[in-house]
Order: sequence, then structure tokens, then C-alpha cells
Amino acid sequence: MGEIEKTVVRWGMIGCGSVTERKSGPAFWQVPGSSLEMVMARRETQAADYCERHGVKRYTTSAERLVNDDRVDAVYVATPPDSHLEYALMAAKAGKPVW
Repeated sequence: MGEIEKTVVRWGMIGCGSVTERKSGPAFWQVPGSSLEMVMARRETQAADYCERHGVKRYTTSAERLVNDDRVDAVYVATPPDSHLEYALMAAKAGKPVW
């Protein structure tokens, strides 16, 4: 039997609010095979603070920059529901799966 190749999905997360602190966010950096590569927040101080507290290496204030980053494989939209469609379409246009 051949070996199974291990794949790591490198996530980009749009939004750094409370849902990413306690609810669904921690899975992106705690689950084997999943890595939180980059986060985006409109306020740079919020994004930088989030990265420091959770060991994320990179952040941006631009959703387009995150979605089009070559080191981001998939996108988690963690913003208020009224902006989900815009970000989901942006990620889909870049050929990235969205959650």
C-alpha cells in the first residue's frame, strides 16, 4: 500500500471578530491539516493584535490582497452576514474555496 500524502490547507480569514475568537475560528489553527496563513481586518491594529495573540504570521487590511495571495488556499468569511456574498464572490473569482 502506498503512503497517503498529507495536505495542509492554508486558510485566509476575512474578519477578526468575536466569532473567530471562540466559535469557529480556533479550528483553522488547531486542527491537523489546517493552517491559518493570513487574516484581514479593516483596522490594522485589530489584525496585528489578532496575529500576535494567535500566532498568525501575516495580516492585511485588504480583502482583495488576502483572496489573491498565493499562500492562501481557501477563504473563511467571518464578517457580518450582509457582506458574505461580496467576499464569497471575490474568493470564487480567484478560484478559492470559501467557507
